[in-house]
This record gives sequence, C-alpha cells and structure tokens, in this order.
Amino acid sequence: MKLNLHKKLTSMHAIALISMVAIVAISCGVNPVTKKREFQLVSEAQEISIGQQNYAPTRQSQGGDYVLDPELTAYVQSIGNKLATVSDRKLPYEFTILNDSVPNAWAMPGGKIAFNRGLLYELHSEAELAAVMGHEMVHAAARHGAKGMERGILLQGAMVAVGIGAQNTDFANLIVGGAQVGAQLVSSKYGRDAESESDLYGMQYMKKAGYDPAAAVTLQETFVRLSADRKSNFIDGLFASHPPSQARVEANKATLAQVGAGGEWGKEIYAQKTAKLRATQSAYKAYDEGVKALKEKNIEKATALAKQAIAGEPREARFQELLGDIALTQKKPQEALAFYDKAIKLQPDYFKPHVQSGIALFNMGKKAEAEPFLKRANELLPTAPGHALLGQIAEERGDINGALQHYQIAAGSNSDIGKDAIARAVHLDLPRNPGKYIKSGALTDNAGNLFAVVQNDTSMPVSRVQVRVVKYDAKTGRAVSQSKPLVIHGVAPGKRNQVAVGAHVQNAKELQFYKVIVEAAEIAM
Repeated sequence: MKLNLHKKLTSMHAIALISMVAIVAISCGVNPVTKKREFQLVSEAQEISIGQQNYAPTRQSQGGDYVLDPELTAYVQSIGNKLATVSDRKLPYEFTILNDSVPNAWAMPGGKIAFNRGLLYELHSEAELAAVMGHEMVHAAARHGAKGMERGILLQGAMVAVGIGAQNTDFANLIVGGAQVGAQLVSSKYGRDAESESDLYGMQYMKKAGYDPAAAVTLQETFVRLSADRKSNFIDGLFASHPPSQARVEANKATLAQVGAGGEWGKEIYAQKTAKLRATQSAYKAYDEGVKALKEKNIEKATALAKQAIAGEPREARFQELLGDIALTQKKPQEALAFYDKAIKLQPDYFKPHVQSGIALFNMGKKAEAEPFLKRANELLPTAPGHALLGQIAEERGDINGALQHYQIAAGSNSDIGKDAIARAVHLDLPRNPGKYIKSGALTDNAGNLFAVVQNDTSMPVSRVQVRVVKYDAKTGRAVSQSKPLVIHGVAPGKRNQVAVGAHVQNAKELQFYKVIVEAAEIAM
C-alpha cells in the first residue's frame, strides 16, 4: 500500500521567495567602520532592539551582574565611554561586569558589552582593559553580530535557529524563549576577518582615546602563550570565541607601526580600582571549587568551601545560594529556603535563588507560595523548570490554556524537563485538537479498496482514534458524502494504523477527492 501525499509549492512560498530576492537586491549599505559596501538585511534599529531585548537576560544566564563594587563598575564604564566617543559608530553603548570567574568578554548587536569578573583578574593595566574593550566595541560597531544573523537569513530564509550557549550555570541547557537568542549571540565564534577588523580598529580607538596601543600587542602575545597551555581557564572563556594566534600578534605589530606607540598604560590606577576585587579572589575560588564539589556529590567538601567563601566575602549572594543548593540536594527544602532568602536579600534581581525557592516550595506541596517565586524568576530569565512548574500549578487549578502556554515554552528546552513538558502538553491538548498531533490520509490497496490511515506524531501511545472520511466533488470541490465515524484502535508513537472505509476507488486520481478528518483521539493510560 502507498499513502497518497500531495506536496505543492504554495503561492505564499513563492511570494516569500520573491520578497527575499528583492530584499537582498535592495539591502546594500556602507559598513560604518570599514566603509565597505555590504548587504545589510538587519537595520540599525533592529540591531539596537536586539541588544536591548537580550542584554539583561543574557547577563542573567552568564552569572548575573557583579554588584559588590559599584566603583569598579563605574570605572569600567568610564573606559568604555572614552572609547565610545572615538568610535566610528554612535550606538547606545552599555558596559557591565558579570559575576563569573571564567575570563571572558562579549559584545552583542547595538553596543551591549560585558566583561567577566574573571577577566579583570588577568589584566594588569587600564590599557589592556581598553584593548579588550576596543576589540569588543568594534564587533558591535562593525556589525559583526548583525552579519552573523544576516548569514542565517540568506541561508535559511528566516532568522537563524539558535541553540543555548550560556556557560557556567546549572541552568545552561534550561534557558527557554527569547533568552536563547542572547545566549547564542554571545557564544558564537567570529570569523577570521571579523577578528582582524576588531584588532585593527580597536587599536585605532585606543590610540585616539589616549591609550598606548602597544598594550594590544603584548596582551595578544600573552594570550598566545596561554593558549598553548590547554589547561588555561581562558580556553573555556575568551579563547572559545576569540582564538589567539601568532598571525594576530604579527598583524597587531604592523598596526602598531602604523598608528605609533605611546600613550597611557594606567597600571597604578588599574591596580587601585581592582584592589577590592582581587582581595576577594580567594573567596570566589573557594566558591567555584564548592560548586564543582557539589556536582561531584561531595557534600562535605562543598559545604566547607561555601563557608570558606562566605568568610572571605559575606556580602556575596552566590555563596548563600550555594548553601541552599547543597541543602536542596540533601532534600532539606526548608533549610534551603533560608539560604535562598539570604541570597535574594543580598541581590534581589538575580534569577536563580528565585527559581530554586519556587522548586523547594513546590516540592514541599506549597504550590501557591511557589508561584510568585517562579514568576519572578521567569521575568529575570525564563527557564524550563520555571515554566514547567507554573504549568503544573495552572493545570491543577483548571487553567488549561495557561498550563499549555507554560508547557509549550518549557518544551523549548532540550532537556528532560522539556521532554516532560511536551508530554504534559500533548496529554492536555490532544483530546481538544487531535488533528494537530494525528496526521491522516487516504490510501488504497491493489484492488482499489479504500482505507483511512492515521499516523501518531507524538511520543505517547494513542489508544483510540476516531476519523470520518469525506468525499468531494471533482468539479465543484464541495463535499458530497461522508462515512460514518470509524475507529482505529492502538497507534504506537511515530507509527501508523488504518481502518477499511468500505468504499472502492477506480484509480489514484479518484483517491485525491477523499479526505480523512480526525475527530477524536485518546491517549493510552
């Protein structure tokens, strides 16, 4: 038997294709940094909008803001503002420090730039910070992120599909919704040309802002040495998206010869401004080791390291949060809640202690109390656990539409939680919209006997499917007859089953005038 499938290129697809060709033909512009003509399918307004929408959730997914030293943040921002005044493109630049020990920095479209706390430990002068800052600024000014999105448009006819690229968080593969876009933007690798442009123009910005561009050369030489040591913590950070090379060192030397050495290094001011941060470095090292110990299920070691971290820096919310995670792992939700409460009071606008509090309360059966924590967590960073649990709460109160919305968002996570959310959504929605999950069609055997065929496109076994076969007039396209309700028993996940209609067709052409409508379906219990 052969299922009669008809695939047509619709007029809408044709219009979309023509429109895309037209867009490519007319969307040519001048790069604000290189002054070269190029295709520009993402407008400046779109770049700025993408940056504004994704900056906050991406910072959440990368460890959250480092808030304990506002003076240091203001210092970093002042260096960024100096470079912004001499850049080739005026964007609404923003600069922040992230609470992450991995040495890294990133820029997203629209001029949104971030530096990890861990990178500041590794630099030794204001000029070196300006070298990294200028490099990242060019990525934004020269549309490198926008070009990546445009390549996706040209290749796929739509915005490139995104994965999840958040690092160093237990929720790395659980981010859902629009926050996935930001995670992908900051984890994407730039091409060799983009890196070369960022080195070249970044050094020019340094010189114009009064810094010695020689710092970019010595820093790149240091990066090359560190990259040779595969154990360097730069490997998981800056080097993952900005790979150093001797060729880049030589190119920077050539640029230095053109722009000329000389300018501020700012070693003393940098040491002064980062003194408080460096004084607590051992506390954050203990915390990082504690997180690792907890992942290895070494509870005693994790607890000792968390307490050591708190002794070194009692104001840090993450350290209290770690004690909460330890208690939650030990199935002590009430104890965990006390630590999460401390973390929230120390830093109210970081998502993780909120979602963890929601999980702890949910597990205790206090679902009404869990709900506001889960909602607040999702406002800061939407995650699969947050939405999946809110879906269950909505389902229990009879809000099926609300539950489906939460489950569908959670299903965007490539995780066990996401898979469970898909199953819960199907369980709720399939009886209401069976045709959405059960595909159907008509076929004949060699003798012309007509069959109604269904395919179960879910991951759940279906016990019963009710269909009706409608026949349409070949000339008018109107329905002229229909069968009685037909029942198909048992359709395994991803499989087909069929039932005889009790009708006969003369040829394949006649078959196209029969349509199988799925009227009802039941999931096997």
